[in-house]
This record gives sequence, C-alpha cells and structure tokens, in this order.
Amino acid sequence: MDRRKFIATGGAASLGLALAGSSVGAYTMRNKINVGVIGTGDRGTGLMSLLRQVPDMEVVACSDLLPFRLENALKMAPKAKGYADYKALLDRKDVDAVLVAVPFGVHTQVVLDALDAGKHIYCEKTMIRGYSDIKKVAAKVRASNKIFQTGHQYHSSRLYTHLVEKIQNGLVGEITAIECQWNRNGDWRRPVPDPKFERIINWRMYKEWSGGLVAELCSHQIDFANWLLKETPSRVMGSGGIDYWKDGRETFDNVHLIVDYPSGVKAKYTCTTINSLGDYQIKVLGKKGTVQIDYDKAWFFAEPNEPKQYGNVDGVSGATIKAYDNRPGYQFNLDHKDPTLQALLDFQEAIVTGEEPLSNVVTGGHAAMVVQMALDAIHNNKIVSWKDEYTLE
Repeated sequence: MDRRKFIATGGAASLGLALAGSSVGAYTMRNKINVGVIGTGDRGTGLMSLLRQVPDMEVVACSDLLPFRLENALKMAPKAKGYADYKALLDRKDVDAVLVAVPFGVHTQVVLDALDAGKHIYCEKTMIRGYSDIKKVAAKVRASNKIFQTGHQYHSSRLYTHLVEKIQNGLVGEITAIECQWNRNGDWRRPVPDPKFERIINWRMYKEWSGGLVAELCSHQIDFANWLLKETPSRVMGSGGIDYWKDGRETFDNVHLIVDYPSGVKAKYTCTTINSLGDYQIKVLGKKGTVQIDYDKAWFFAEPNEPKQYGNVDGVSGATIKAYDNRPGYQFNLDHKDPTLQALLDFQEAIVTGEEPLSNVVTGGHAAMVVQMALDAIHNNKIVSWKDEYTLE
C-alpha cells in the first residue's frame, strides 16, 4: 500500500514505533505538529494568530530579518525561539512544518531549503516566481514525501468549494465569462520606522521582491478561475501603470487583464489602488444565470427567462435579499469558517492523513504560471501564450 493511503487508513497509528525515526512518527507519538514561521510580518503573524484555533499545532520557532518584527511574533508564541536566519530554524529536527510568509521574490530559495530540511510546507501565494523555478519547486515537492499547500485560502473556503461544485454541475448553465475585481483606495504602503527598512517593509512596491497587484491580489481570483474551469489559459493580455501614486514605487498601482481559456471562456481582472467601488468580487456568468461572490458571501441571479425554482437550489436561500439589474438575487446560506483558518485546518489534516490538500503544488503552480504570463504581458506590452512545458503533473 502506498504510504499516503496507509497513513490515511490509520495504519501508521499501529506502527508508531516503526515511524519514530521519521517526521511523521515524531509528531504522531507526541500528538502535535511543531511549526516554524518564516517571515513574521503582517501575514506571518496573522497566520500565527489563527493557528491558535488549529488543534495539535504549535508554533515553536519564528524567523525574520527585522528584529522588531521577530520580537512581536515571539510575544504571540512565548514558548517559541526566534532566529534571524531562517536556515537555523530549518536545522531544528523538532520542527515538522513551516509557514512561509516571506516576500514573493524569495519564495523559491526558502521553499527549496525547507524541502531539503524535510519539512511540510504551507507557502503563501503567489507560490513561486518564474516559469523555471515553478517547475523546479513542483518537481522537488513531487519527489518528496512532504505535504505542500499553497496559501490560496479561498481554495479552502467551504463556501467556494460548494460554489465550484454547484457551478460545475450546471447552476449557471454554460459559463460564458468570468469577471473579477479587487479594488482599493489607498497607497498600499506600510509605515517604516527607519528609511533603511523601506524596501524590506514595503517590498510589494519593488520588482526585486514583488509581482505587485497581479501576484498579491489577482492571483487568488486567477486560481479560482483555473479551478472552476478545470483548465489553464491559452493566452493572457493586459495593461497597467503607475498612474496615481507617483512615489518611487516600481510595481503598478492599477492592472487590467484578459485571460482566454481553451473552452472559449474569457476571464477579466481589474485591480486598482485608486478607487474602491465594489471592493472584491467575482462574477461567473452563464446562459442560465450569474453567481456573484465576495469575501464570504455569494448570490445567484437567474436569467429572466429561467424558471424561478432556481432560487431554491441546494444551499441557496429562498428569500430575495438583493436585486441586480432588476433581477432578484438569492443568497447562498452555508456555514463556513474564515478562509485562512480553514486553509490552516486543511494543512493540519493533510499532514496527519497524508492526503494532498486542495490547494497544492499543481494548482498553486498553475496559478503562478498565469501570474508570470500576466506580468510578462503588462510589462512587455504583448500577448503571452501558454506553453505545453508550463503544465505540471
């Protein structure tokens, strides 16, 4: 029997002593998973806060280049030890898994080092930058016996998984288009206590570290479209610019993408820091109706010529709660947890069972490929086509 299936069926519990020399055996016998957090900025400490609600996981180590950020993180996990060098954290044999929340531009090296150290990995999105590095990381994960989860938290949301299933089963009919936006009004900057820390704190503004709005925001919705359509794009085109916040940043303050899929579906993405109307939303348009999604709610709007019983499909409330273009909208009523908390719960479960998480190295890698295509398109003013070599197994 293959190792993952063996663990999933509970066989590992009866062979705890035989597994004691492995990382699986170590945390099986002590009944908890020791976690190291690499990168303790806002996202890293946000993950740490939610991890308190995940059973049998404990932060025992943290790493960050900035002493004040590391100090802040250690206040949240008083039993943890801090490291300026993440490699010292990886050297600890009692660390079973790591949360990687460092800037996008350095994901590759940190992830490769974590795999070499034999750790399970939760890697924040976007997974990896650059076509060859995405393939390198994916191949190394596949060659390991470790769990790798990409931090596209909406891929773990039970609302989103329910919606994907309902849409794939015909709720909106044949999908004709997907429209996505993530609009904010603000300069996207973090306060800097000393100018020498500008580039490392505001790394999202600088190409050395960041893929800008495409990698930090659009990537979630790109991942959703790939997942929903069960496809990777045929081509990507787009535009963007530094058109308002002329403050020395290198990444665009607005981006606009059109992504073509082999099925004929066109997905559009708008992301701006200059106007917040509509905030975050996804619309899946089909012949029978439209599903509109925000962070934690969703509605179904039937086309005018469709039977009214579409308002009573499984998981949809029968009460009209809003209107769109004079059409009654029916809200999905579904209990679900915070998407990031659910993602961490899924990571814990995957480590224990050995089952691959929903948001894995392939789904995360394909989203990262599209992000790289989009960056190439907007920065080089060209249409970028998918290549067979981008497909991950």
